[in-house]
Amino acid sequence: MHEVRGVIARAKGAPVELATVRVPDPGPGEALVRVKACGVCHTDLHYRDGAINDDFPFLLGHEAAGTVEAVGEGVANVAPGDYVVIAWRAPCGTCRSCRRGRPWYCFDSANASQPMTLTDGTRLSPALGIGAFAELTLVAAGQAVKVDPAARPEAAGLIGCGIMAGFGAAVNTGGVSRGDTVAVIGCGGVGNAAIAASSLAGARTVIAVDLDPRKLEWARNFGATHVVDARQTDPVEAIRELTDGFGADVVIEAVGRPETYRQAFYARDLAGTLVQVGVPDPAMTIELPMIELFGRGGALKSSWYGDCLPSRDFPVLIDLYLHGGLDLDGFVSETITLDDVESAFTRMQRGEVLRSVVVI
Repeated sequence: MHEVRGVIARAKGAPVELATVRVPDPGPGEALVRVKACGVCHTDLHYRDGAINDDFPFLLGHEAAGTVEAVGEGVANVAPGDYVVIAWRAPCGTCRSCRRGRPWYCFDSANASQPMTLTDGTRLSPALGIGAFAELTLVAAGQAVKVDPAARPEAAGLIGCGIMAGFGAAVNTGGVSRGDTVAVIGCGGVGNAAIAASSLAGARTVIAVDLDPRKLEWARNFGATHVVDARQTDPVEAIRELTDGFGADVVIEAVGRPETYRQAFYARDLAGTLVQVGVPDPAMTIELPMIELFGRGGALKSSWYGDCLPSRDFPVLIDLYLHGGLDLDGFVSETITLDDVESAFTRMQRGEVLRSVVVI
């Protein structure tokens, strides 16, 4: 049993705190990972605020890179000393989705079976089955994906969630390809990853839409050919004007609100594709005319984790980064310590950062 520092959310809406966390040695099928860096993601804030579930206390953090410290019995995919990015989905290989050849939809994704606890024995709920705002974390070995150790951990860890979600929404879910026109609504970390992916995939037009001029400037840096300030211009009209009056081939909704989903629906071309990757509040609903659903055709898709297969996609994104094709460093707005997570949430809510990254 290891005692380490970790950031926990003890009660709904309460500020996070630094606590001593007890992490067991790995059992069968598990890996103990020494965390080097972990991004501060909106999902961690959702856990703190009770918007995911109420299984408090939570051990927060999930966008992480680190080195494998030890592995349990039967583990073959990683070994001590391996440099890994941690995925929050580890396909089981046997559920009905995996058997259909769709492991990115795995319905029985693995997590560590042993709990991490506080010193008084209170069981912690690790965010997305990871809990990486800690010096050590215990995960299912399948969650640890070996990547090139040349990638600095502050950048590499980000592909564990937000970057993969946005990149995969464009390439895996949306199928963006050469010559396509693409619009991305919402230019935070996920949206800008979708912009970068669309540019890499050869889209001829990549339109960024946001309310914040600062985020639109970030979007230009990641490959947007045009930007639309939604405070001043109707996004649907602007996207149509920039696509010869037709609408975009693929529209990626990276906000998760009914009004932006509706904009995305009407901003796509006939038979175009809408990809929702923004996570909505469970209480949100949307109403659309059925004749429009029928008459406009095309596809309305949701993207779960960028429909990724971590063992396939993580090394590819790391290679793109190392060869200069994907600017992961551009997503790192600041590096912080474990003590600064609560204030990082505030900066994130104000839209001041793409990602704060905890370096341990």
